[in-house]
Amino acid sequence: MTKKVCLGHFSMGEEKAEQEEVAESTIVNTREGAHDSGRQFRSSDLFFPGLNDDVALECLARVSRSDYPSLSCINKRYHSLLKSGSLYELRKQLGIVEHWVYLVCDPRGWEAFDPFGKRWMTLPKIPCDDCFNHADKESLAVGSELLVFGREMFEFAIWKYSLISSSWVKCEGMNRPRCLFGSGCCGSIAILAGGTDKNGNVLKSAELYDSSSGRWELLPNMHTQRKLCSGFFMDGKFYVIGGMSGPTVSLTCGEEYDLETREWRKIEGMSPNVSTAAHAPPLVAVVGNQLYAFESLTNMVKKYDKVKNTWDELGRLPVRADSSDGWGLAFKACGEELLVVGGQRVPEGVAIVLNSWSPKSGVNNGNLDWKVLGVKENVGVFVYNCAVMGC
Repeated sequence: MTKKVCLGHFSMGEEKAEQEEVAESTIVNTREGAHDSGRQFRSSDLFFPGLNDDVALECLARVSRSDYPSLSCINKRYHSLLKSGSLYELRKQLGIVEHWVYLVCDPRGWEAFDPFGKRWMTLPKIPCDDCFNHADKESLAVGSELLVFGREMFEFAIWKYSLISSSWVKCEGMNRPRCLFGSGCCGSIAILAGGTDKNGNVLKSAELYDSSSGRWELLPNMHTQRKLCSGFFMDGKFYVIGGMSGPTVSLTCGEEYDLETREWRKIEGMSPNVSTAAHAPPLVAVVGNQLYAFESLTNMVKKYDKVKNTWDELGRLPVRADSSDGWGLAFKACGEELLVVGGQRVPEGVAIVLNSWSPKSGVNNGNLDWKVLGVKENVGVFVYNCAVMGC
């Protein structure tokens, strides 16, 4: 059951002024302390009467993000604090991270799941046209934003959901719009590589998105054009693996992009399996700087050996992927755990089930100790899009 909370309404002038004041006082008080800054606070000025704002803000930074809507209803100052984004910046400074799962399984739209609080939340509907709403889409989470890529009537489009504003806005388009690309995120940046343009041409270009500025930057071209590929960050570098360079040409090679030298390096035989047009792109995830994948034909989880450039089988998935060629499932990193999201039988029938496994728990006689994080009923059994955001 989704809890709906009223966020309150303020005039634009009042809210902007209050946000500026809160943002400024947040920076001052978290660094200098309320009394050290020379300001004298009345109890009505403080977030918590009896506590300086620097202490109060550190307490608020530790509150679960799922409680933010309720906090914003306390008064105008709390509302403006949350809308200013300062609390997310403070959480980043303190190393406080919550990983939430965002997914869409039916036409009703995006849902968010808080694994710690075991709470489901419904996001607002994307204010897009019918063409975008019914077209195939791709997604990724970067910084405090969820980006959804799709096609409108005449061109590609990107819609962006901001955690700070709790709303969707149209995102600036890429320099070379595309679909069927490989992508990966690291902090506030994401890299998208390959894919096809609106005319179906397979691309070797790549772009970097900076969520702090909302801008796209073209990167040097890859060695090989590819679509239906997968991307990820590992050891501070971006990788793209697998995919196809044409209608019938499958790729087993990978490429590594060094952000410092701005150069690509080709790695032969890096893909965990051979892709075809009928199969989903390689389903991969990085946990603890180690690369994992699952083989849809055998339902086996594999781990990549960086030294030998080989893949070792670990154990089976908690769901079957062979019947759908890997489509309709999600395989993601969620903090220090691997996450598999897909349709499963439950006592009430069928549902979308979120299963997690911690590599730290090891492998027991070829078995992986999967644990159920959450269950979503009455939404079908097919996962159209899924992204994990940590902030």
